[in-house]
Amino acid sequence: MNAADSSALVVFSGGQDSTTCLAWALSHYERVETIGFWYGQRHAVEMECREPIRQGVARLSPLWASRLGPDRVIPLDVLGEVSVSALTADLLVASSRTDGLPATFVPGRNLVFLTFAAIAAFQRGLKRVVTGVCETDFSGYPDCRDDTIKALQTALNLGLNSRLVLETPLMWIDKAETWTLAEALGGDGLVELIVHETHTCYNGDRRTWQEWGFGCGQCDACRLRSAGWQRYSQARSWRVWD
Repeated sequence: MNAADSSALVVFSGGQDSTTCLAWALSHYERVETIGFWYGQRHAVEMECREPIRQGVARLSPLWASRLGPDRVIPLDVLGEVSVSALTADLLVASSRTDGLPATFVPGRNLVFLTFAAIAAFQRGLKRVVTGVCETDFSGYPDCRDDTIKALQTALNLGLNSRLVLETPLMWIDKAETWTLAEALGGDGLVELIVHETHTCYNGDRRTWQEWGFGCGQCDACRLRSAGWQRYSQARSWRVWD
């Protein structure tokens, strides 16, 4: 793989999944940049977590530090204006939509994010866009499905006359396996960084401490993260005893 091909842009929110994806990309590619999006999300505190996490990840490995490139944040406030969601409006996070989708579903969010990320990657000469979408342990968002990502990759490459690859390293693993992947990539240091620095809670709670990190413990994001941590911790304790 030549240097041009060994490059990636990570869609980086400051959460557990995107931080794991950042470590994954740094382990696989020689040049890695990050991109984030401000879209009027109620858990905007995640945006404040991004740079400390980037710095923390770089400190974990000299190789990672040498590979980590610049970051950029794209304002997409209009998405919050046209997509009514509990993540962008004063609605109950735990409620449901009339179409059966979670209230936290932001219509078109991943489609828009990945389109803008692909444009940025194309302009920067980066060959891959890495995203933490997952179809195994997720909140039921249709734009997280493998079929959606594959179809979007085809459309983007046709529209850009390019050969970009949308990488989804978490697509077929659950949250417990995501914790395990983080440990395999960066050891206890990465796991501790994810616990203490990342933000996943949809309610934006950075005051309530849980054993898996900060969060309300009630929203879908917290419940998935908590359940995954419990399964991961149990499996890890068995490994220690073995």
